[in-house]
Amino acid sequence: MVVGGGIGGLAVTLGLARRGHRVTVLERRGEFTELGAGIQLAPNAFHALDRLGVGEAVRERAVFIDELRLFDGTTGERINAMPLSEAYRRRYGNPYAVVHRTDLYRPLLEACRPLANVELLTGCQVTGYEQDATGATVVLAPGDLRLTADAVLGADGLRSAVRAQLVGDGEPRVSGHTIYRSVIPMERVPEELRSNAVSLWAGPKWHFVHYPISGGRALNLAATRDDGATEAVTGVPAGRAGVLEEFPGLSPRARALLELGDDWHRWVLCDRDPVERWVDGRVALLGDAAHPMLQYAAQGACQALEDAVLIGDLLGDAGDAGDRAADPIPRALTAYNERRGPRTAKAQWVAREMGRQVYHPDGVAAKERNVALSALSSEELYEKVDWLHGARDYARV
Repeated sequence: MVVGGGIGGLAVTLGLARRGHRVTVLERRGEFTELGAGIQLAPNAFHALDRLGVGEAVRERAVFIDELRLFDGTTGERINAMPLSEAYRRRYGNPYAVVHRTDLYRPLLEACRPLANVELLTGCQVTGYEQDATGATVVLAPGDLRLTADAVLGADGLRSAVRAQLVGDGEPRVSGHTIYRSVIPMERVPEELRSNAVSLWAGPKWHFVHYPISGGRALNLAATRDDGATEAVTGVPAGRAGVLEEFPGLSPRARALLELGDDWHRWVLCDRDPVERWVDGRVALLGDAAHPMLQYAAQGACQALEDAVLIGDLLGDAGDAGDRAADPIPRALTAYNERRGPRTAKAQWVAREMGRQVYHPDGVAAKERNVALSALSSEELYEKVDWLHGARDYARV
């Protein structure tokens, strides 16, 4: 039984169903849908998507990016760029791409829907779980309805009800960073401002990212301010004038791109510290429920997809609830936790440090960053991401 019908939940459902398991997905909302805007997919994500059988469907919707570019957001200086062309693709065996979140979500959902051994249920608010030696049970509100399965996988996100019971670490950590997002039609973007790249403009306590999505038909804008926000906010409308005021000192080109934004919404970014244990017997966490991370390494969805594939592999041949001798399901979930823990913890810490050391420094620290990063060759840039982009065993650190 999978709690949560987001990207991670559907990915693990697909992986398990294709290994012969019967899977029930419990989604709290009234429909299976995905909110949000742009998302970046490194080669490790495509390796996982190929294993799940939906790689080509996602590629058909994706924009394949030529380079990752870093600029000084105040001077406009191009600090460095990581080429993502043929040499990169040969090195990692897959491309780097950007998509709208729905262009990742829909192929997963469409692959799950026709499967006879998958049941997709909406309006299911899970409040906790119970278990014994024979199975695991989720408790639903209202009325404390109970549903039992061989295992329960919590893919219910940052504020996971399953995690609240399994880990008990309270509310997520508020990062103090506010992100403003807008998606605009590409026809509104002047030709001279278009590029087939992920471009990041780094400034003092802020940064601004933009790239094409939806097959190149739209431009995704994401501007982040280190403003000391203390309260979590999700998708609240933000006025255009107010957003522009939050990013003083932008270089002319970056400012012109930011001014294109309209219908802005804001989020206050949250994550959690890594934990050693996200498995309890026949209950396990994955994705943001297990290891939520800031967006700065662009690996949140990638790591959830890796989780899904490894769980499918480890549970692929595990016996059903009637196989008591070896108790294979708890053993498989423990192995998943042990193999994934160090890798996802490193990704969580790296994401935080990128915000502090690369994206938001000021004054002397910013100049030192520019000098250090501009000196790196393409090979040296690749070496820094090898452990992330090149992984195929999902345990590499």
